[in-house]
Amino acid sequence: MSDLKKRLGQIIVAYQFDGSPVTADDLQATGAMAALLKDAMKPNLIQTLEHTPAIVHGGPFANIAHGCNSVRATKTALKLADYVVTEAGFGADLGAEKFFDIKCRKAGLAPDAVVLVATVRALKYNGGVKKEDLSKENLAALEKGIVNLEKHIENLQKYGVPVVVTLNSFVSDTEAETSFVEEFCRKRGCEFALSEVWEKGGEGGIALAEQVLHTLETKESRFRPLYEDSLPLKEKIEMVAKEIYGAGNVTYSAAAAKELERITSLGMGDFPVCMAKTQYSLSDDPAKLGRPDGFTLNVREVYVSAGAGFVVAINGTIMTMPGLPKRPAAYGIDVTEDGKITGLF
Repeated sequence: MSDLKKRLGQIIVAYQFDGSPVTADDLQATGAMAALLKDAMKPNLIQTLEHTPAIVHGGPFANIAHGCNSVRATKTALKLADYVVTEAGFGADLGAEKFFDIKCRKAGLAPDAVVLVATVRALKYNGGVKKEDLSKENLAALEKGIVNLEKHIENLQKYGVPVVVTLNSFVSDTEAETSFVEEFCRKRGCEFALSEVWEKGGEGGIALAEQVLHTLETKESRFRPLYEDSLPLKEKIEMVAKEIYGAGNVTYSAAAAKELERITSLGMGDFPVCMAKTQYSLSDDPAKLGRPDGFTLNVREVYVSAGAGFVVAINGTIMTMPGLPKRPAAYGIDVTEDGKITGLF
């Protein structure tokens, strides 16, 4: 609670005419805000369809936010289980980078392994196949598009954590396609396992679970963040853009450059950066598939999340409102007269 109140109090709600920040503490709103969040800060224990315990607490989107659940949830899980698996949303260029560079840094976490999830369909899409043709075997397109997976593997290896690649299996995948991906991953020092959870439930995840356990027992993690706290904000942004995305250079709008200077002058230049960009490409352009290289990343807006303790950089053309389907799943959920919930799956 003391940490929550400290972070709430640091939230910047406005600026004085002289440029100094006005915080929630200044407005004496911290106590009331903490009262509203007194119960919300407690992680939610739920269960899967097979009665496996899972903790759900926070769900920010990794294309526009940090993409991880709460530190409190992860640390609670670590007290309750021998092995904890936590998800970081969207591609490894977004979710994994932020998990490592923001959450692990802030919480003092050091992961022992990372599971990189891919699909044959997505790799063929990155190889130029139209969505309606993704169910057809196409080894040429797979070979062309797998450079996207290669870049994600290289990115994760920069953090010093052992990598297990898993293919989320579709019934349309062929043995030749699966074998091609497995061989590709093993040549790059990664373990590999097929995940058939969608089709077979928990039984379909046994091979992956065993591979993860094998990796934990045989490979040592030497986790390290990508950059140091002391690096200037611009250099942090450029390191992520060049090292993780593959950019050649970074440009800034006048407003973004000015805001970076102000944030630094306010004493928050040692914060990590939270990059907001499209999830459809390693670049800030959703049309650039595969492994784009040497492109220019444009930072059009910057702001500080002072309570959370990171600086958000918005890149390219992206909506900062989470994308939801035209017909939400909630429309199909109901409860019968005898109390049975329907429409969940």
